[in-house]
Amino acid sequence: MQIPIINGIYTDSDSDFRTSYPINMVPVPKNQGISQGYLRPAEGIVELAQGTGVDRGAVLWDDVCYRVSGDRLISVSDNGVVTDYGSISNNHKQVTLDYSFDNLGITSDGRFYLFDKTNIQEVTDPDLGVVLDHIWVDGYFLLTDGEFLIVTELNDPTQINPLKYGSSEADPDPVKAILKLRNEPYVLNRYTIEVFSNVGGTGFPFQRIDGAQVQKGVVGTHACAILGEQVAFVGGGREESLAVWAAFSGSSTKISSREVDQLLQNYTENELSSILLESRMDAGHEFLYLHLPDQTLVYDLAASRELQTPVWFILSSGITKSKYLARNFIWKSKRWIVGNPDSNQIGYLTDSLGEHWGNEIGWEFGTTLLYNEGSGAIFHELELVGLTGRTGFGENATIYTQYTLDGVYYSQKKYINAGKFGERGKRLVWLSQGDMRSWRSQKFGGTSRARISFARLQARIEPLAV
Repeated sequence: MQIPIINGIYTDSDSDFRTSYPINMVPVPKNQGISQGYLRPAEGIVELAQGTGVDRGAVLWDDVCYRVSGDRLISVSDNGVVTDYGSISNNHKQVTLDYSFDNLGITSDGRFYLFDKTNIQEVTDPDLGVVLDHIWVDGYFLLTDGEFLIVTELNDPTQINPLKYGSSEADPDPVKAILKLRNEPYVLNRYTIEVFSNVGGTGFPFQRIDGAQVQKGVVGTHACAILGEQVAFVGGGREESLAVWAAFSGSSTKISSREVDQLLQNYTENELSSILLESRMDAGHEFLYLHLPDQTLVYDLAASRELQTPVWFILSSGITKSKYLARNFIWKSKRWIVGNPDSNQIGYLTDSLGEHWGNEIGWEFGTTLLYNEGSGAIFHELELVGLTGRTGFGENATIYTQYTLDGVYYSQKKYINAGKFGERGKRLVWLSQGDMRSWRSQKFGGTSRARISFARLQARIEPLAV
């Protein structure tokens, strides 16, 4: 019998069935003749350069990768040469970067800077207060201090006219972030989202589009991102628990599963206010990265549409589930440049190996529950069908399986050899895998030394008489 491996099931102390997402394995919906989809190893991370501090944000401007590294604005060339342009106020939090034709705008530590490719200048106009976020749209830098919407002057982005202040007034909730979609500003408040259009005039040039308002808001300044043709965000409406949403033109759709919603409840709103949401389109995937304080959850929009169910997985930079050490993806010279949120390392993603910054990582995935109408069964054989022989030359990796009969406690790990480099006909088989009296689920795992894609789990079982 074939057993699904895209998601697993476990139980918790509250007598609830929970979903276990693959860790460092990416679900791919593709009919290859073996199954309708498979799990492939997530990319490894290779160091490219050393920055000047923890990576806090990045942007590609005129084909140059600029990053805020600690308290410095730097650029990183294709061969890893770092150029330092000057200091940026550092509160050890994520920055916002967006550019005009002539200037790169940088919001950091409540301050707003302009960079003209040579010099960094802080905007010190007395009519500009604390800056939380900004975008560039229609010749203006549009900023917010959490209460008002502020535009710079068209002919001088260092100047602010207090008579040109605007506001987001549909609900008295604070402004958290600003995004731009289809050249329209999306003002994300804590409980609502309002969309504006440029109507010109002598005062504040943007006017709210009443029919485009969304009755949900965002939890933090960087807890939102553009995903395809939608605004994705973590948040909710008044008196609602937090979830992950996608909004466009007055409507919103929840894209988080019940499992993701439950995981979000493990954090306080203050902790979630500092999270980062970012998107990446790559090789048919439309990824949305939800960087939580201690783990990263990834949603695949394209796969979810194809399978008609939310597709999520987990990324980790440890042998066990831990923080994912890659942020601020920039596509440059046919590779994704990333920064390490815990160090000054700058690197790039690669499919040629699985290690992160030179360190071995772990992977894991589970199965749904196996149930034989209450009759039980003996498991004579389990076989994972996959692409073996892709491990590093000289490696002799192993992988394991274990099972649970209650969703809480698991059996001892049973290891088998995963095959050497070039051993592409290797069969991954476990014999004599015990039995079940009611139901059970299986779990498989290994490390980046065993770099294998898995298409199917096949089980040979003997049903027990009632």
